[in-house]
Formats: sequence, C-alpha cells, structure tokens
Amino acid sequence: MTFHARLLTLVEETVAQLSARKVLPSGLDHSEITVEVPHDPNHGDVASNAALVLAKHAKMKPQDIADSIAEELKQYEEVADAEVADPGFINLRMTPSFWQAQLAELLESGKDFGASNLGGGKKVNVEFVSANPTGPMHVGHARGAVMGDVLASLLEKIGYDVTREFYINDAGAQVEQLARSVYLRYREACGEAIGDVPEGFYPGEYLKPVGEKIAARDGDKWLDQKETAWMEPFRTVAVQEMINLIKKDLLALGIRHDVFTSERTLQGEGEVKSAYQVLLDQDLIYEGVIEPPKGKKPHDWKERPQWLFRSTRFGDDTDRPMKKFDGSWTYFASDIAYHRDKFRRGFANMIDVWGVDHGGYVKRIRAAVAAVTKGEGKLDVKLTALVNLTDKGKPVKMSKRAGSFITLRDVLDRVGKGVVRFIMLTRKNDVPLDFDFARITEQSRDNPVFYVQYAHARCHSVMRLAKKEMPDMDLSTESLAKGSLHCLTDESELALVKKLASWPRLVESAAEAHEPHRCAFYLYDLAAIFHALWNKGKDNAQLRFLVHDDRELTMARLALVHSVALVIALSLEMFGVEPLEEMR
Repeated sequence: MTFHARLLTLVEETVAQLSARKVLPSGLDHSEITVEVPHDPNHGDVASNAALVLAKHAKMKPQDIADSIAEELKQYEEVADAEVADPGFINLRMTPSFWQAQLAELLESGKDFGASNLGGGKKVNVEFVSANPTGPMHVGHARGAVMGDVLASLLEKIGYDVTREFYINDAGAQVEQLARSVYLRYREACGEAIGDVPEGFYPGEYLKPVGEKIAARDGDKWLDQKETAWMEPFRTVAVQEMINLIKKDLLALGIRHDVFTSERTLQGEGEVKSAYQVLLDQDLIYEGVIEPPKGKKPHDWKERPQWLFRSTRFGDDTDRPMKKFDGSWTYFASDIAYHRDKFRRGFANMIDVWGVDHGGYVKRIRAAVAAVTKGEGKLDVKLTALVNLTDKGKPVKMSKRAGSFITLRDVLDRVGKGVVRFIMLTRKNDVPLDFDFARITEQSRDNPVFYVQYAHARCHSVMRLAKKEMPDMDLSTESLAKGSLHCLTDESELALVKKLASWPRLVESAAEAHEPHRCAFYLYDLAAIFHALWNKGKDNAQLRFLVHDDRELTMARLALVHSVALVIALSLEMFGVEPLEEMR
C-alpha cells in the first residue's frame, strides 16, 4: 500500500470514529476525500480536503470539522503534527520514523515499487501515431508516438490491460496521390525521364525503391496502361511499403504496436454502413445542408443536401455530414465506424493521441462514440503540439530524402532513441516543444536527460566506491532494507525519502490523468534533490554517503542511494530509456 493510500485510510477512519462518537453526523460520504502532497512543503507533508467536502452534508463549518479531525489525528504515533489552514484544509506532518518505514518498503518492493492493481485488469485501447501511410515518420510524429507508448506503459504499471493500436488511413485521396507518385517513380525506374516532380505529388526520394521494386517485378507492363488499370495494384504496394517503412522507424524509436487496423478493410467489410445504420435506427441521421465556414463563403460553395449526424445532441457545435450528396462516405463516417469497431472488440475505454491540428475534430468524434456505444464507451483525446527542431537556436534544414520535412530517422541517428524519448516528455503534450540539438547534448542541469542520467550514474558510482572501500559490507537490497534506517534524520535526507515515497502515487495520478509528462517532471525534481544532497556532502563531511567510522549510518545512506537509483531506473525503463551507470 502506498503511503498516500495509508494516510487516506487514516483520515477516513478518523472521520468514521468521530461519527461514531457523535462529534460528526453519521452516514457521511467519504468518496470525495483526498490526501495529496502539497506543492508548497510549508503546508506539510500531506494535505486533506476532508473537512471541505464533508461540510455541506454535515451542515457544519469546514473549520470546525477540520479542527476535530486534526485533534484526533494528532493521537496517532506516526503523525508529528496536524494543522488547519483556511478555508479548512488539514495539513499533516509525519514523523521521521514514518518516512524511514516508507524507504524500507520501497527496498522490499524492489522492481515492483509503484506497481498496483488500480486498473483491475480493465481493457484500454491506446491508439497513437496513426500517421498517413504516405512516407517516413517525421520528428513531429515522434512526440505522439512516445506519448502514447509511455502512457500505455503507465496504465500497464497500475494494472490495466492495454492494447497499443495503429489506425492505417489507407482510403481516400491522399493514398491515391501516393499511388500516382509511386507510378511516377516506376516510370523513372523503367528508364523514362520524369523531370521535376509535379506539384501535389510526394517528392521524397523514399519512393524510388518502391517504383524500382514494381519495375523489377512487372517490367514495363504498366507503362501504357490507364490509371484505372494500375491504380489498385500500385496503391496496394505503396501502402504496404510505407507501413513497412513506418514500422521500421517506430522500431528504431523502441515502439511496437499490438494491432494495425486498416480503414479500407473496415469499409470493405461494411463496418461504415453498419455504423451508419446504428445511428439511423436511433433517429440520429437526417438529410440536411451544412452551413458554409463562419465569416466567409467560398466562391465555389454549393449548398448540397447531405446525410448529417445529430452530433449537437452530444455536445458538438454543429451536426456533421456522414454521407455526401453523391452517396460516398465522409472521412468522419469511417472514423465513427473505426471507434465502434474498437468498442465491439471490448474496448469501452479508448484513448486517441492526435496532432494538435486535429483539435477541431475532438468534439464530433466524442459525440459519435457516445452515440454508437449508447453512452457505454469513453474516449479521451490527447493532442500533441508541434516540435520545433533547432540547433543552437537556428531551424534545422529539411531532409533531402523526405523532400519536405525532417525524418525521425535523421534525428535518431544523431542523438539516439533514449534522448528523443525523454525529451518528448519534458513538456505537457499540448504545449509546443523546443528540441535543440545543442542543448540536449550539453552536460548541464538545463539538459534534463543528462541531469537525470547523471543522478543515476552518481548513485552507481557511490555503490562501486562502497564495495571497493568497504568490501566486507553486504550491500544487497535485502540487507540494505534491514539496515538502521532510523539513522536518516537530516532534513535533506528526509526530503529525498519523501520524494521517493511519492513515486507510486505519482504513477497512479499520471496514468489516471493520461499525462506521462508528470513522470519526467518528477524525475527532474528527484535528481535535483539528490544532487543537492551530494553537494552538501562535499561541503559537510557529516553528510557524506560513506562514513568510514560509522558503518551503521553508512548502510542507511547507501540504502537511500540505492533507492534513488532504483526509482530512476524504473522510471526510465518505463520511458523506454536505458538508465546509464556511467557517464561518458
């Protein structure tokens, strides 16, 4: 049990005892009571909102409830103090022995520290990347890829059954244009001079091997054929080759998807028509005319009747077309069918990770999920903002291979997957991220990758030195957990223990909020506290990790150092980043 859960239980039991003694009314709802670590350490080790959420039902002033709860909590041995702050928060300070016990529990948990069964094995579908299969991944794709992958790992850590999914947008105009671009490279492979790539085509050189592959297989078979003859076979090969290319890029980033779902396959299996019928049966489809874009009416705008989904009934701003006037399906219709398909596969909980340019699409797809699942499906959409790629503040030039953007592979080749993965988590997903090559390779606290890895390497340096200078000491995790942790009494040491103990709750909250960046922020703060303690030891011999004339204290401090290394390693491994034991 995490210390957060233990203290929450303590507060709830205290409320129940006060109710039993008639100090508080009976039958109070405890469900909204929380215990959290405050941002300001001056507000105590933990703060509870118990008095605030109970006041209305109890028909009492929050301050009076808080005073009663605080006085009762002071009776517990592990509570050093309980104070009440306006308008009724209860701030608790725990005894050093309480925190020392948390450190022992951390060491005993080992690699299972932070894991829980909060998710209860519930199925969750995390769909991320889902880049159009028209070329290699660019650096912008990496942000959504890392965010989705680490979020999936977080959810797995707290007991969810997670499926990582990639939706292949292989239907529509962009894939046909891809096929035309490949046909151009096929003609080139057959010896024709194609000149400049026409505007609107995909210009990257990555399509040359695809054209050459078809030429090697079919010779000049398609040169004199009409588009209607070669479109389907070229589209099929083009999409498959691009998916293979994307999979290789993802693998280089350390990402594997469990499921790849094809938009064309869904259409071919009648899933779009089936989803449409479900909405039609609920009287959620009608024939109507959509309004032109607000503020202007395009010169070629024509008011044509279309079949619209009543998405405004589910919180959208306007009703949305599912079927065009000519009877063809809209992209939206395919997306509705896809999410219904996920729900039918057992995923009532769905998370989509999209680029920020799809922000205007969120309300309609949430409305659609609510409609086709009859309120049983839940969808959370996380938007990832742009990545600004620079070197010493100057924009990085485009890749010749890609034609118009910087490929993910270019970045990986330059700095490695560990750096890319970590940096992508150093900002909240919907905030633009600056990725500067000069900054992420410098050795300073301004480089979060280095700063955290350096803390981990320093921990291992201390342990290596201990083994060298005190070879007869048993430094196994089991021995350290049973050591004299009561020796850890300095404020700096206890601050580090408190930070370590908060890791499991941090994992739970980051997973539940679908915000993996919280873990990166935590790691940076943990590293800062550890580096500060290291520096104090340089100036004050009494705070050094190895105290040769006090083996008991040395064992306790090595237990603390080992715990820091363990938590950093567990965190980085969840990020898909290898923790370094030495900095080179």
